Amino acid sequence: MNNTLILVDGSSFLFRAFHALPPLTNSAGEPTGAILGVTNMLRKMVDQYPTPYLVIVFDAPGKTFRDELYPEYKSHRPPMPDELRAQIEPLHDLVRAMGLSIVMEVGVEADDVIGTLAKTAEQEGFEVIISTGDKDMAQLVNDHIILENTMSDTRMDSQGVEQKFGVKPEQIIDYLALVGDAADNIPGVPKVGPKTASKWLQQYGTLKAIMENADAVKGKVGENLRAHLEQLPLSRQLTTIKCDVPIECGLSDLKKKEPDIPTLVTLLKRFEFSSWLKQIQDASGQPDTDKQHSPESLGHYDTVFTQEDFEVWLARLEQSYIFCFDTETTSLNYTDAEIVGVSFSVIPGEAAYVPVAHDYIDAPVQLDREYVLERLRPLLEDASRAKVGQNLKYDANVLHNYGIELRGIVHDTMLESYVLDSTATRHDMDSMALKFLGKQTIHFEDVAGKGAKQILFSQVPLEQAAPYAAEDADITLQLHQHLWPQFESQQPLTKLYREMEVPLIPVLSRMECNGVLIDAGMLSDLSRELAERIIEIEEQTFELAGKKFNLGSPKQIQAILYDDLGLPVLKKTPKGQPSTAETVLQELALDYPLPKLILEHRGISKLKSTYSDSLPLQVNAKTGRVHTSYHQAVAATGRLSSTNPNLQNIPVRSEDGRKIRQAFIPPKGHKIVAADYSQIELRIMAHLSGDEGLLKAFNEGVDIHSATASEVFETPLSAVSKDQRRSAKAINFGLIYGMSAFGLARQLGVKRGEAQTYIDLYFSRYPGVKQYMDETRKRGRDQGYVETLFGRRLYLPEINSRNVQRRQYAERTAINAPMQGTAADIIKRAMIKMDTWVQNHSESVKMIMQVHDELVFEVENELLDFVVDNIRTLMTGAASLKIPLLVDIGVGSNWDEAH
Repeated sequence: MNNTLILVDGSSFLFRAFHALPPLTNSAGEPTGAILGVTNMLRKMVDQYPTPYLVIVFDAPGKTFRDELYPEYKSHRPPMPDELRAQIEPLHDLVRAMGLSIVMEVGVEADDVIGTLAKTAEQEGFEVIISTGDKDMAQLVNDHIILENTMSDTRMDSQGVEQKFGVKPEQIIDYLALVGDAADNIPGVPKVGPKTASKWLQQYGTLKAIMENADAVKGKVGENLRAHLEQLPLSRQLTTIKCDVPIECGLSDLKKKEPDIPTLVTLLKRFEFSSWLKQIQDASGQPDTDKQHSPESLGHYDTVFTQEDFEVWLARLEQSYIFCFDTETTSLNYTDAEIVGVSFSVIPGEAAYVPVAHDYIDAPVQLDREYVLERLRPLLEDASRAKVGQNLKYDANVLHNYGIELRGIVHDTMLESYVLDSTATRHDMDSMALKFLGKQTIHFEDVAGKGAKQILFSQVPLEQAAPYAAEDADITLQLHQHLWPQFESQQPLTKLYREMEVPLIPVLSRMECNGVLIDAGMLSDLSRELAERIIEIEEQTFELAGKKFNLGSPKQIQAILYDDLGLPVLKKTPKGQPSTAETVLQELALDYPLPKLILEHRGISKLKSTYSDSLPLQVNAKTGRVHTSYHQAVAATGRLSSTNPNLQNIPVRSEDGRKIRQAFIPPKGHKIVAADYSQIELRIMAHLSGDEGLLKAFNEGVDIHSATASEVFETPLSAVSKDQRRSAKAINFGLIYGMSAFGLARQLGVKRGEAQTYIDLYFSRYPGVKQYMDETRKRGRDQGYVETLFGRRLYLPEINSRNVQRRQYAERTAINAPMQGTAADIIKRAMIKMDTWVQNHSESVKMIMQVHDELVFEVENELLDFVVDNIRTLMTGAASLKIPLLVDIGVGSNWDEAH
């Protein structure tokens, strides 16, 4: 690859890395996230392309010639965040220490420098790869210059440009001038989008020809074109990449150099990039003289092989008020997991790993698992001994398999992070260590391998396994000590964490271990039935389409619907292709039979693969039951989710969904009892808004949808029709989800103006709701978050965004999140109450499932009335609102019958 030049759009890399990674800092408080992201991408490219010519181009500070041409150029962009600006110079230092060349030229942008270098290299016989995510660069593409997007891992040659934009590379400048660029504040022609621009250029060839034939363009878009002819030359000039920038250095001056190891080591220590530092020191043989002071160096970790050493650690645990505990196992599936070892930590920087079942050639003799667990049992089952861990519910379930009940769960770092900010994307230990401690941890894949080559932890040699396992306990304790002080000034969050999230851990653990019985034979019969219907639907779709195609291929569906049948394009993908998303097909299905059949095929196929086929395979051989996993730290609103299997998404209204639920059965002599909060989010809206009309309707026990219909349509309550009630129901639920007039119109099948009239009437009858919504939006904008009734915070990072769509989405979230979050909090409180009661009646009742606002139980036939009465009392008493909570309770011989 000696004749290949790689040009990296460093400014693009910098911004993408800054926004993609969490706000990392080193122990001195310096921001390092963008530095880490950019250099990681560059290191990957160095490995991928063994060429001596890899150049990084950055924007130089100061104004460019485009700012002089057009003062409004990029004027709407917010100023660069201080946290990003502070990382630019250190990043440049690190890149240069890597031996890579940086080019910046005052008065132009990085694009212009890249364009100039690319064209120069092409003339000198080089092949050029430009690494960028900037669409403007497509104008540079030719037979010797291609684009590569490292974020999407895609390449674009001339054919790729034409496929994506509908025009040739040499037409891209004209295309961009017509379309404009909102990000750079380049005007373009109003209402001229990518489709229109490409159509015009295919017809006329150039922007100049389009302008000359502007009078021939019909309609409103033609009027817009003629009205903006004068500005098009400027737009074209702004979008044109200069390829003649005077650059003093030649290509030979830009060749990679040998890394400056001393400088590189100094910088890596400063930024605390320990994994990279270790690789360099290992490769160069340079010792880490500062290791004992390095914030990421491994602590003092013991691997315990003897009873004597184990007893020493046991004594330390017994003398500690709180200690960190972790298990290492053979599987992430708690029902099958076998304990391979345990680790614990009492103070930061010190931890121990006790291996008990590592099984590989030449593995050292280890302590007996039964002995270790029995010696730990008194500590683990002692509720007065406080434990801290990361996702301790998993460890509790694994210990349950060995007859040990983990008590004294006081802190869980996953939940600490989640309660402090539920909108953060990751709450796993590795991500939090990087985010909060600035530490790169040993990942499981580092010791066990990846993909098909990954081995069980029991097969990992102890030289690698012990530091990994001990570090888990040590880092978890450090995370707790970092996170817990943040609760001190936030009492509502402390209360939420102590009284709701942590007490819920053992409740969920018991539910998961209880599992649920299913009728595997019934599901097998259903699978056969669904398979036959799938074949029938496929035959119908082939007949309508006029040919066979793959119903699982969005690309083929796209071709059939839009190319062959000419159906209207309602929405496009981010890549500009006609969308085949479910919401689009649902709208098309109102008027066309083929999209309706495709949706039916998708729904039945998903039910079959996800439930009727899979559930029988998930029956545990030991218990004869299906055991799901509930997740507390996923949904931002506080709602629980479940996986393996996902019990939250089984359709309740479709006949096939009900058949799936019919396969969930009780043991002999028992019934299934399902208890579901009635219209809980609407009741929460009434409470939070304090609207007199809503409160009156709920307190008087009037059907809320009929009451709303009566108000909105000015009809006596007794005269409300089914259609009016249906419309009112759509309004009630639509507004609490922030639905617009357009969305309501589409749902009701009416014109937008009529839908807006309904909304206006609703707010005039329920003014408290309007006032609450307005105040909530304002509160969200002012403080950056909203709260549930119980103090759960739901952050809204986009609520003041300049992007209209993002801001409106955040505003809708601000309205809905307090209601959905409060509903989640209420059912969690109910679960804790119910679990306490169930523990005293465990022989006759089990809580086996939670699905949204519903709790499901197995109850002995003889105690049904007694249990149902207590369920209703405890669930309605889970919160005190201005209106009563109601619970609908059903009893049946299967889940569907009880629903």
